[in-house]
Amino acid sequence: MDKIGDVLRRFDPKSGKYISREFQAFGLYIAKRLDDEKHKTLYIRFAKTMPRFLLDEALTFTMEANAKNKGALFMWKFKELRKAFKERQEIKVKSQNSKVKSASQK
Repeated sequence: MDKIGDVLRRFDPKSGKYISREFQAFGLYIAKRLDDEKHKTLYIRFAKTMPRFLLDEALTFTMEANAKNKGALFMWKFKELRKAFKERQEIKVKSQNSKVKSASQK
């Protein structure tokens, strides 16, 4: 898997006719790695709106698995990672709220 820095070094906004942002290049990179050019707009949207580390982790998992349907495996793993990330965020917020409440009661 390429590092983000390597992708950015190769990124040339003038080479792709319709690619003008880094997230577009990253979304296309995901689509090419998964052999799923049909859903490239989905991957571009994910690259724009979702945390990059979740996409990287799901892509790494998928590439190591050598699955026939890489796109489906990527989506499944991404869903699982995103769910776990949201749960951790909710637990973090709840613990911060309980600290604030206990501090205000003193």
